[in-house]
Amino acid sequence: MPVLNTSEVEISTFFLIGIPGMEHAHIWISIPICLMYLIAILGNCTILFFIKTETSLHEPMYYFLSMLAVSDLGLSISSLPTTLRVFLFNATGISPDACFAQEFFIHGFIGMESLVLLIMSIDRFIAIYNPLRYTSILTSARIIKIGLAFAILCLLLILPFPFTLKRLRYCKKSLLSHSYCLHQDVMKLACSDNRLNVIYGLFVALMGMLNFLCISVSYMLILKVVLGITSHKGRLKVLNTCISHFCAVLIFYVPMITSSALHRRAKKVSPVTKAITADTFLLVPPLMNPIVYSMKSQQIKDRIWAKFCEKQV
Repeated sequence: MPVLNTSEVEISTFFLIGIPGMEHAHIWISIPICLMYLIAILGNCTILFFIKTETSLHEPMYYFLSMLAVSDLGLSISSLPTTLRVFLFNATGISPDACFAQEFFIHGFIGMESLVLLIMSIDRFIAIYNPLRYTSILTSARIIKIGLAFAILCLLLILPFPFTLKRLRYCKKSLLSHSYCLHQDVMKLACSDNRLNVIYGLFVALMGMLNFLCISVSYMLILKVVLGITSHKGRLKVLNTCISHFCAVLIFYVPMITSSALHRRAKKVSPVTKAITADTFLLVPPLMNPIVYSMKSQQIKDRIWAKFCEKQV
């Protein structure tokens, strides 16, 4: 692997890594990774197919679920090319422009998923707090406007990333920390002043923390409403409508927070642990969300079984 130590020549290629020290086993590791990507893509496409074709699923909750499926699909497809190249063919090189483009899409879909989870938490609160006015508050027109507004907000928030990275010079280090490109990893390779990237990256991270705080507040309000229900059976019934979304929040935020915490303690954590956690962060949410919603949503489960039985006949 070429390493350029001169400050006079700019680096023309970045290098990704798989799992450090396990390069000999990358071909075998690629098998479960390929399966996970395949299941994630098929699962989210299945969710989108049933929501589009089944009129009984044309409800606010399922519209928001389709947004979550789109962000999961985008996250999988954005990270798929470089991850499989690294593990299948040991092709670790990537041009700076391709890297900047990938990190834009990865951060964009991460931000979109985070915002969709926030919308879904508000959706669950409205459904529990004021069920009689639920459909009149969240009409199809409002859902479309909310979805577009949050997508534009996410785009505007992430759009500066590739441009601020492109203005930097890269002349000493070329090795990235993952099998895909992230803003925080690329900016550390710069040999020019990257303070703007650090400040703006911190601002985006704070927006993410604010988003998580809003989701937490929504669940506190939901819990307050649930505790006000006198019937034990009624409480369980209401809580059951939130389980799928609560699992989606845990599936998304636990790997993210764990990966961030491990990188802050970089010297005390093995590179293998950091690499596996980072790959898990992008692989697990798109893989698990369709499974969780298929298992917990009776309507989706019924449609899947109906289609399956229809094919068997």
